[in-house]
Formats: sequence, structure tokens, C-alpha cells
Amino acid sequence: MLKSHFQENLNEAGCDEVGRGCLAGPVVAAAVIFEKNYKNKNIIDSKKLSSQKRKNIEIEIKKNAVCWAVASLKNELIDKHNILNASIFAMHKALNKLKIKPEFIIVDGNKFKKYKQVNHECIIKGDNNFLSIAAASIIAKNYRDNLMIKLSKKYNQYLWNTNFGYPTKAHREAIRKFGITKYHRKSFKLL
Repeated sequence: MLKSHFQENLNEAGCDEVGRGCLAGPVVAAAVIFEKNYKNKNIIDSKKLSSQKRKNIEIEIKKNAVCWAVASLKNELIDKHNILNASIFAMHKALNKLKIKPEFIIVDGNKFKKYKQVNHECIIKGDNNFLSIAAASIIAKNYRDNLMIKLSKKYNQYLWNTNFGYPTKAHREAIRKFGITKYHRKSFKLL
């Protein structure tokens, strides 16, 4: 079971993002705050869950979290600011949307920029170790996948309903054949 907190006596938000390696679509981040000693053996890193399990667990997360928020940053801003900065901006946007201000932030990965005056800790593989980060990864993944499925109805040749904008062989072949859409990241190596 994942740990329920990093700091014992502070109101702690876990943050994660999805979609950094995609060729199309936004980067999406989420932030989650749980009660101090909240436990849930079903919450694990989103990459280890099937789509259906993620959907079911998201319901549990939203029901049991003190608060949660999700935010995205469009591909144009990724191209303008680079993917690392865009990922951090998306996490800041999610933190801004929380109904309760966190006193401490734990972030999946090794890079983050100070959010307001709140201290933070970057944790490599944080989504494998802390409930709030894993929960944020699930919410962000579901949100982004749903968005890409919706976009695939208009741009079905890119197969975003199955590759979600990631650089699969089929996605690159579609770019070669049909060109790019307004959702593609022009700063990325598309072919």
C-alpha cells in the first residue's frame, strides 16, 4: 500500500502530470489532497491500471479526497514554453484550483518550480510511493484520455482514441500521410 503522506503535520497536495511525451494534445496535471491517514489499496500509479479500473478508482478518489483539481495547458503553450515548463505551469494551474490551499506539495519527478510560498518535495517515482500523487496521476490520465478520444472523432485518421497522441508508428504514418492538425506540437519531432 502506498504512503498516505510525506510530511506528517501539514496539509499536503500530491501533483502529477500526463502527456509529456505526446505529439498532440495538451499536457494535463492534477492535484489531490487526502486526509492525513487516508488509505486505499486500489490507488496505484495510473500506468499500472486498465482504463476501466482507472475510471472506477477515480470515483473513489473524488468521493474521498478533501479536494482535487485538474488543469491542462494547450499544445501552443507547450510549443512556446517547452514541455517541462508547460508541465509545471499545468501543475500550478491545478494547485490554483484546489478549494483548500496546501501547506506542502509533493510532486512526481525531479523538477518543479516553487508554487507561491509553499514548500515542495520532488519525488522520483512518486506515483509508485504516495497515494496523493498516484491519485493525481489517475485523474489526469482519465481527463486527458477522454479529451483525446473526443478529438479523435473529428481526427480519426490519427487513432487518438487508442494512442492518445503518443508517438506510435500508426500516428507517425498518419502525420506523414495527412499532415498535422492544430493539436499537434510543432516543437516536437513529429516524423
